[in-house]
Amino acid sequence: MLEQHQKPMFHFLALLTAASMVGLQGYTILINNFAVETVQLEGKHIGIIQSVREVPGFLALTAVYVMMVLREHRLAALSIALLGIGVAMTGLFPTFAGVILTTLVMSFGFHYYETTNQSLTLQYFSTHLSPLVMGKLRSLAAISSIVSAGVIWCLGGFMGYRGIFLVVGGVVFCLGVWALFQDPTHDSIPPQRLRMFLKRRYWLFYALTFMSGARRQIFVVFSMFLLVKVFHFTVREMTLLFIVTNGISWFINPLIGRAINAFGERLLCTIEYSGVVAVFLTYAYARSKGMVAAMYIIDYILFNFAVAIRTYFQKIAEPQDIAPSSAVGFTINHIAAVFLPALGGYLWMIDYRLPFLGGAALGVVSLVLAQFIRLPGRAAQAAAQ
Repeated sequence: MLEQHQKPMFHFLALLTAASMVGLQGYTILINNFAVETVQLEGKHIGIIQSVREVPGFLALTAVYVMMVLREHRLAALSIALLGIGVAMTGLFPTFAGVILTTLVMSFGFHYYETTNQSLTLQYFSTHLSPLVMGKLRSLAAISSIVSAGVIWCLGGFMGYRGIFLVVGGVVFCLGVWALFQDPTHDSIPPQRLRMFLKRRYWLFYALTFMSGARRQIFVVFSMFLLVKVFHFTVREMTLLFIVTNGISWFINPLIGRAINAFGERLLCTIEYSGVVAVFLTYAYARSKGMVAAMYIIDYILFNFAVAIRTYFQKIAEPQDIAPSSAVGFTINHIAAVFLPALGGYLWMIDYRLPFLGGAALGVVSLVLAQFIRLPGRAAQAAAQ
């Protein structure tokens, strides 16, 4: 599938993607229980923390300016090291302010890596290969998440939050440092425009990216908080749920990449957003742990369909626009993320169903927007080759 000169970049991204998922999933599995059991936080605090967590995503456009002095693959490696530092520090500061600080450090690393990961993938692989590569990377991410969850499951039997955060963060930091000394690039890639801009022709990509970011916040923030706060899932139950969802993702992600090539981005987005509406409505009115666990698994699977937005952009974009537009896209993706978790946190205090009803409404808007996806003739032909 891959040509010889493409393999170094694929292996580089594969290792950093695995490290990214180990760090992110370690943080995600632990943070809600850590916040509730150790720091004694409520819904409004969780909303504020998650809003702060998304500020670095909102500032992802600044990655373009960093690339003026640091090559993009070096920035990717440095970002993973920063992610590891943030995760390792989390258990050392068991206060509201401490969680905000360590979340910011972790989040800058994660979001800068995601920006460079998307950009490098779209630059180094063709429109036909990129869905397959993204599918493989996401499948690898799922396996890495399972490994992370398994390690946390084992460590949870004899180690506290502080020790687990230190172990997970330390591993991620070491992988980031190793990657700093690697160079997987080659010279056949078009130079990127290292400046900020918006283009009218990319309006649908911007709109879908914005709505995807808003939908993601309901999933990341409130679905997991629902499991812990309302249905009283323990750390081990949450870990088991992560293992199940990532096991399914490991199997299904390569199929999603193939489905994009076979059926196109519009159908994949239509399936995703139709499912999102049904899932969020069920979250709002579910009465059993089994039901909300099933919805979480479906929600997690549907979230993987968002790769179709990236491949759609690759097919309509000029090659030299990929790096700056990826950074701008991440910022657009996080506009709603800056205020929506805090707003949802206060709505939660009124009635925990309200954030999920709002999420269903977002799903309807996204479903309508997805119907406008059209590929230029030349891009569609290239994708079919």
